[in-house]
Amino acid sequence: MLDRVSAVLYRRRVAVLWVSAVAVVLAWIGGLGVEHRLVHGGFSDPGAQSARAERLVAEHFPAAGDDLVLLLSGTTSVDSAEMTSLGTALTRHAARIRGVRQATSYWTAGRAPALRSRDGAIGLVTLSLSGDEDDRAKTAGRVLPDVRRHAQGLTVLAAGPAQVQSEVGARTAHDLLLAEAIAAPITLVLLLLVFGGAVAATLPLVIALLSVLMSRAVLNALAGAVPISVYSMNSTTSLGLGLAIDYSLFVLARFREELRAGATVREALGPTVRRAGRTVAFSALTVALSLVALLVFPQFFLRSFAYGGIAVVLSAAAGAVLVLPALLAVVGHRVDRYDVFARLRGRAGATGPPENGRWYRFALAVTRHPLLYGGGAVLLLAVLASPFPRVSAGLFDDRSLPASAQVHRATQLLRDRFDADALGTVPVVVEGVRPGAVEPYARALSAVPDVRRVTAVPGSYVAGHRVRGPGPTASADGDSTRVALVTVVSGAEQDSAAGTRLVGRLREVAAPAGATVSVGGRAAEVQDSTAAVARATPAAIGIVVGASLLLLFLFTGSVLMPVKALVLNTLSLSATFGAMVYVFQEGHLSFLVGSPAHTGTLDATIPILTFCVAFGLSMDYEVFLLARIRERYLLTGDNTESVAFGLQHTGRIITAAAVLVAAVLFVFSVSGVTMLKLLGVGLALAVVLDATLVRAVLVPSFMRLAGRANWWAPAPLRRLHDRVGLREDTGAPGLSRAAGAARAARAARAGVPPGPPTPGP
Repeated sequence: MLDRVSAVLYRRRVAVLWVSAVAVVLAWIGGLGVEHRLVHGGFSDPGAQSARAERLVAEHFPAAGDDLVLLLSGTTSVDSAEMTSLGTALTRHAARIRGVRQATSYWTAGRAPALRSRDGAIGLVTLSLSGDEDDRAKTAGRVLPDVRRHAQGLTVLAAGPAQVQSEVGARTAHDLLLAEAIAAPITLVLLLLVFGGAVAATLPLVIALLSVLMSRAVLNALAGAVPISVYSMNSTTSLGLGLAIDYSLFVLARFREELRAGATVREALGPTVRRAGRTVAFSALTVALSLVALLVFPQFFLRSFAYGGIAVVLSAAAGAVLVLPALLAVVGHRVDRYDVFARLRGRAGATGPPENGRWYRFALAVTRHPLLYGGGAVLLLAVLASPFPRVSAGLFDDRSLPASAQVHRATQLLRDRFDADALGTVPVVVEGVRPGAVEPYARALSAVPDVRRVTAVPGSYVAGHRVRGPGPTASADGDSTRVALVTVVSGAEQDSAAGTRLVGRLREVAAPAGATVSVGGRAAEVQDSTAAVARATPAAIGIVVGASLLLLFLFTGSVLMPVKALVLNTLSLSATFGAMVYVFQEGHLSFLVGSPAHTGTLDATIPILTFCVAFGLSMDYEVFLLARIRERYLLTGDNTESVAFGLQHTGRIITAAAVLVAAVLFVFSVSGVTMLKLLGVGLALAVVLDATLVRAVLVPSFMRLAGRANWWAPAPLRRLHDRVGLREDTGAPGLSRAAGAARAARAARAGVPPGPPTPGP
């Protein structure tokens, strides 16, 4: 079938390119405005208790909301007549801004101590915003500039979850443009170094452009049906650029090898599409199935990465298998134009016997001492993985932005200069509570360790004792039952381990008879989100592992090879996670990645996202390497020589592909958002470790020790693979048989001996 495809691509190459050009234009049009349809947030579980508490507070207690907190300061104390007048006027103006449900401030709430800094220099305005998480973030983006225009000499800073989302979203969009601007020239330079020619280096960028535009159009279409996270744009760009280059590199390398072996352009396209194209398609399927695992999580942040990632993977594979061969059919031998390194590669043995290659000799050295090399690699990966057991999960907050960011500075002022009420308030919503049941429940909550005060109807309680009069009014839902809000003030900051522990203790307090209790707040959201990730992770791992084992069996016919790939990938990913904990959670060597702020936690969504994406990329290189090893083994039956041959013909390409992908991903280390920095650096490290220690050292060591057992399968599975599996033909592993015969005929007519075919990559 693939031979017929290559024939059609050659005969209809111009038509294919015209259709591709039209598809690119339509994709560009279809992706217009996608950045305006993507939404903020998506890190919390919408079905969690904390999410329910947030909805109930917004519905019944708008005055209790603190989605946005404004910090006002001037030249005098907040208690002065001037500040009272200005603060009151600004509070009333903020209340009239579209999207603001209610505004409360130090000057309009009876000079509540919680809304005043300890030194009296700063007063707070708390705003309750309408709409969902995305609506609140967009409102916050409008409020701060508007308020500053009417500040009349006051200094205004903004904090709160809506402001964090707004600034992170704006910084993400800025960093995406910066990363694209940096990645494009770096990628072009690396492609020139890999291929040596401007024509060959440009072709992968064409495929990358196609895949990114197609994925943007898909995201834009999906945004009308499901919420798509604004952060998915970053993954679409980086993953699309990396995979398109990855796949194009293998197709281009095979095509050039066939040409150098003496094939015509038409003859070269056959084995290029049949072997490199088939391997690319199979690898893309593996990556796409790894990303499918993200769909089991309730957070639409992770699900958005699945939508964008699957679209970009399939687009990159289609471009590399269908569009790139048509381009090569048009370009032909001109693919080597302006190849300044052609002679250098020729002297290095590009067309010589494989045993002259550096990778061949290195593989033989590894297979002569598999325990020494393999044991050393395992030890190094184990050292890198050692910090991983200390991982502590959380969610990003203001400290995910640089210390110079406005919301980071504002929130730090709340931490440093205000009482615990400013950052340690936990809303507890009681549904279906009967009259008289709120008071004993509030007293029970006040007895929980780390609780300073509980405010409810009809009063406030400290350690079980009533201390003052009526608190916020409950929302009446009938004569006999109602929804009540109980506000818990503690000394534990919400974005801390102590805050999370407090939520757990509050939830252990028995609810009033017949009532339903929902504990909300930032700490509850962190606890619920990490719990949701933990619940769904086994299913995600099962999907990734199951799909990989099945696909690798179909590809190799071996039982051991899929298990080996799973073990080695797990080892390299553990090393990646260990490094992430060491640098980003604990703050060691953070200057290497731009000195991100470390909070003692890692965002709970990033490790699982890294696992799914990195596992798919690792299987990419596994498939490319095993395809060439198995091809040689079927021809010779020599396990050790087949490993050396496979590494010789893929080692340079896998290394080049890994460097290119890692460079594209590592560019996101320039981001000011720690979450994006963590994702980019983590994926780049995973790719580098996999392409070096795993593919170059551990795979040859393992396959040498396993010997002929590498390709063993029980008889029933062998018969199954014979019927449904994918198989390499056992012909000459370089130039295709038809192309080799054609070349021999031409050489005979010219009176020149044909010479041996050269294996392609």
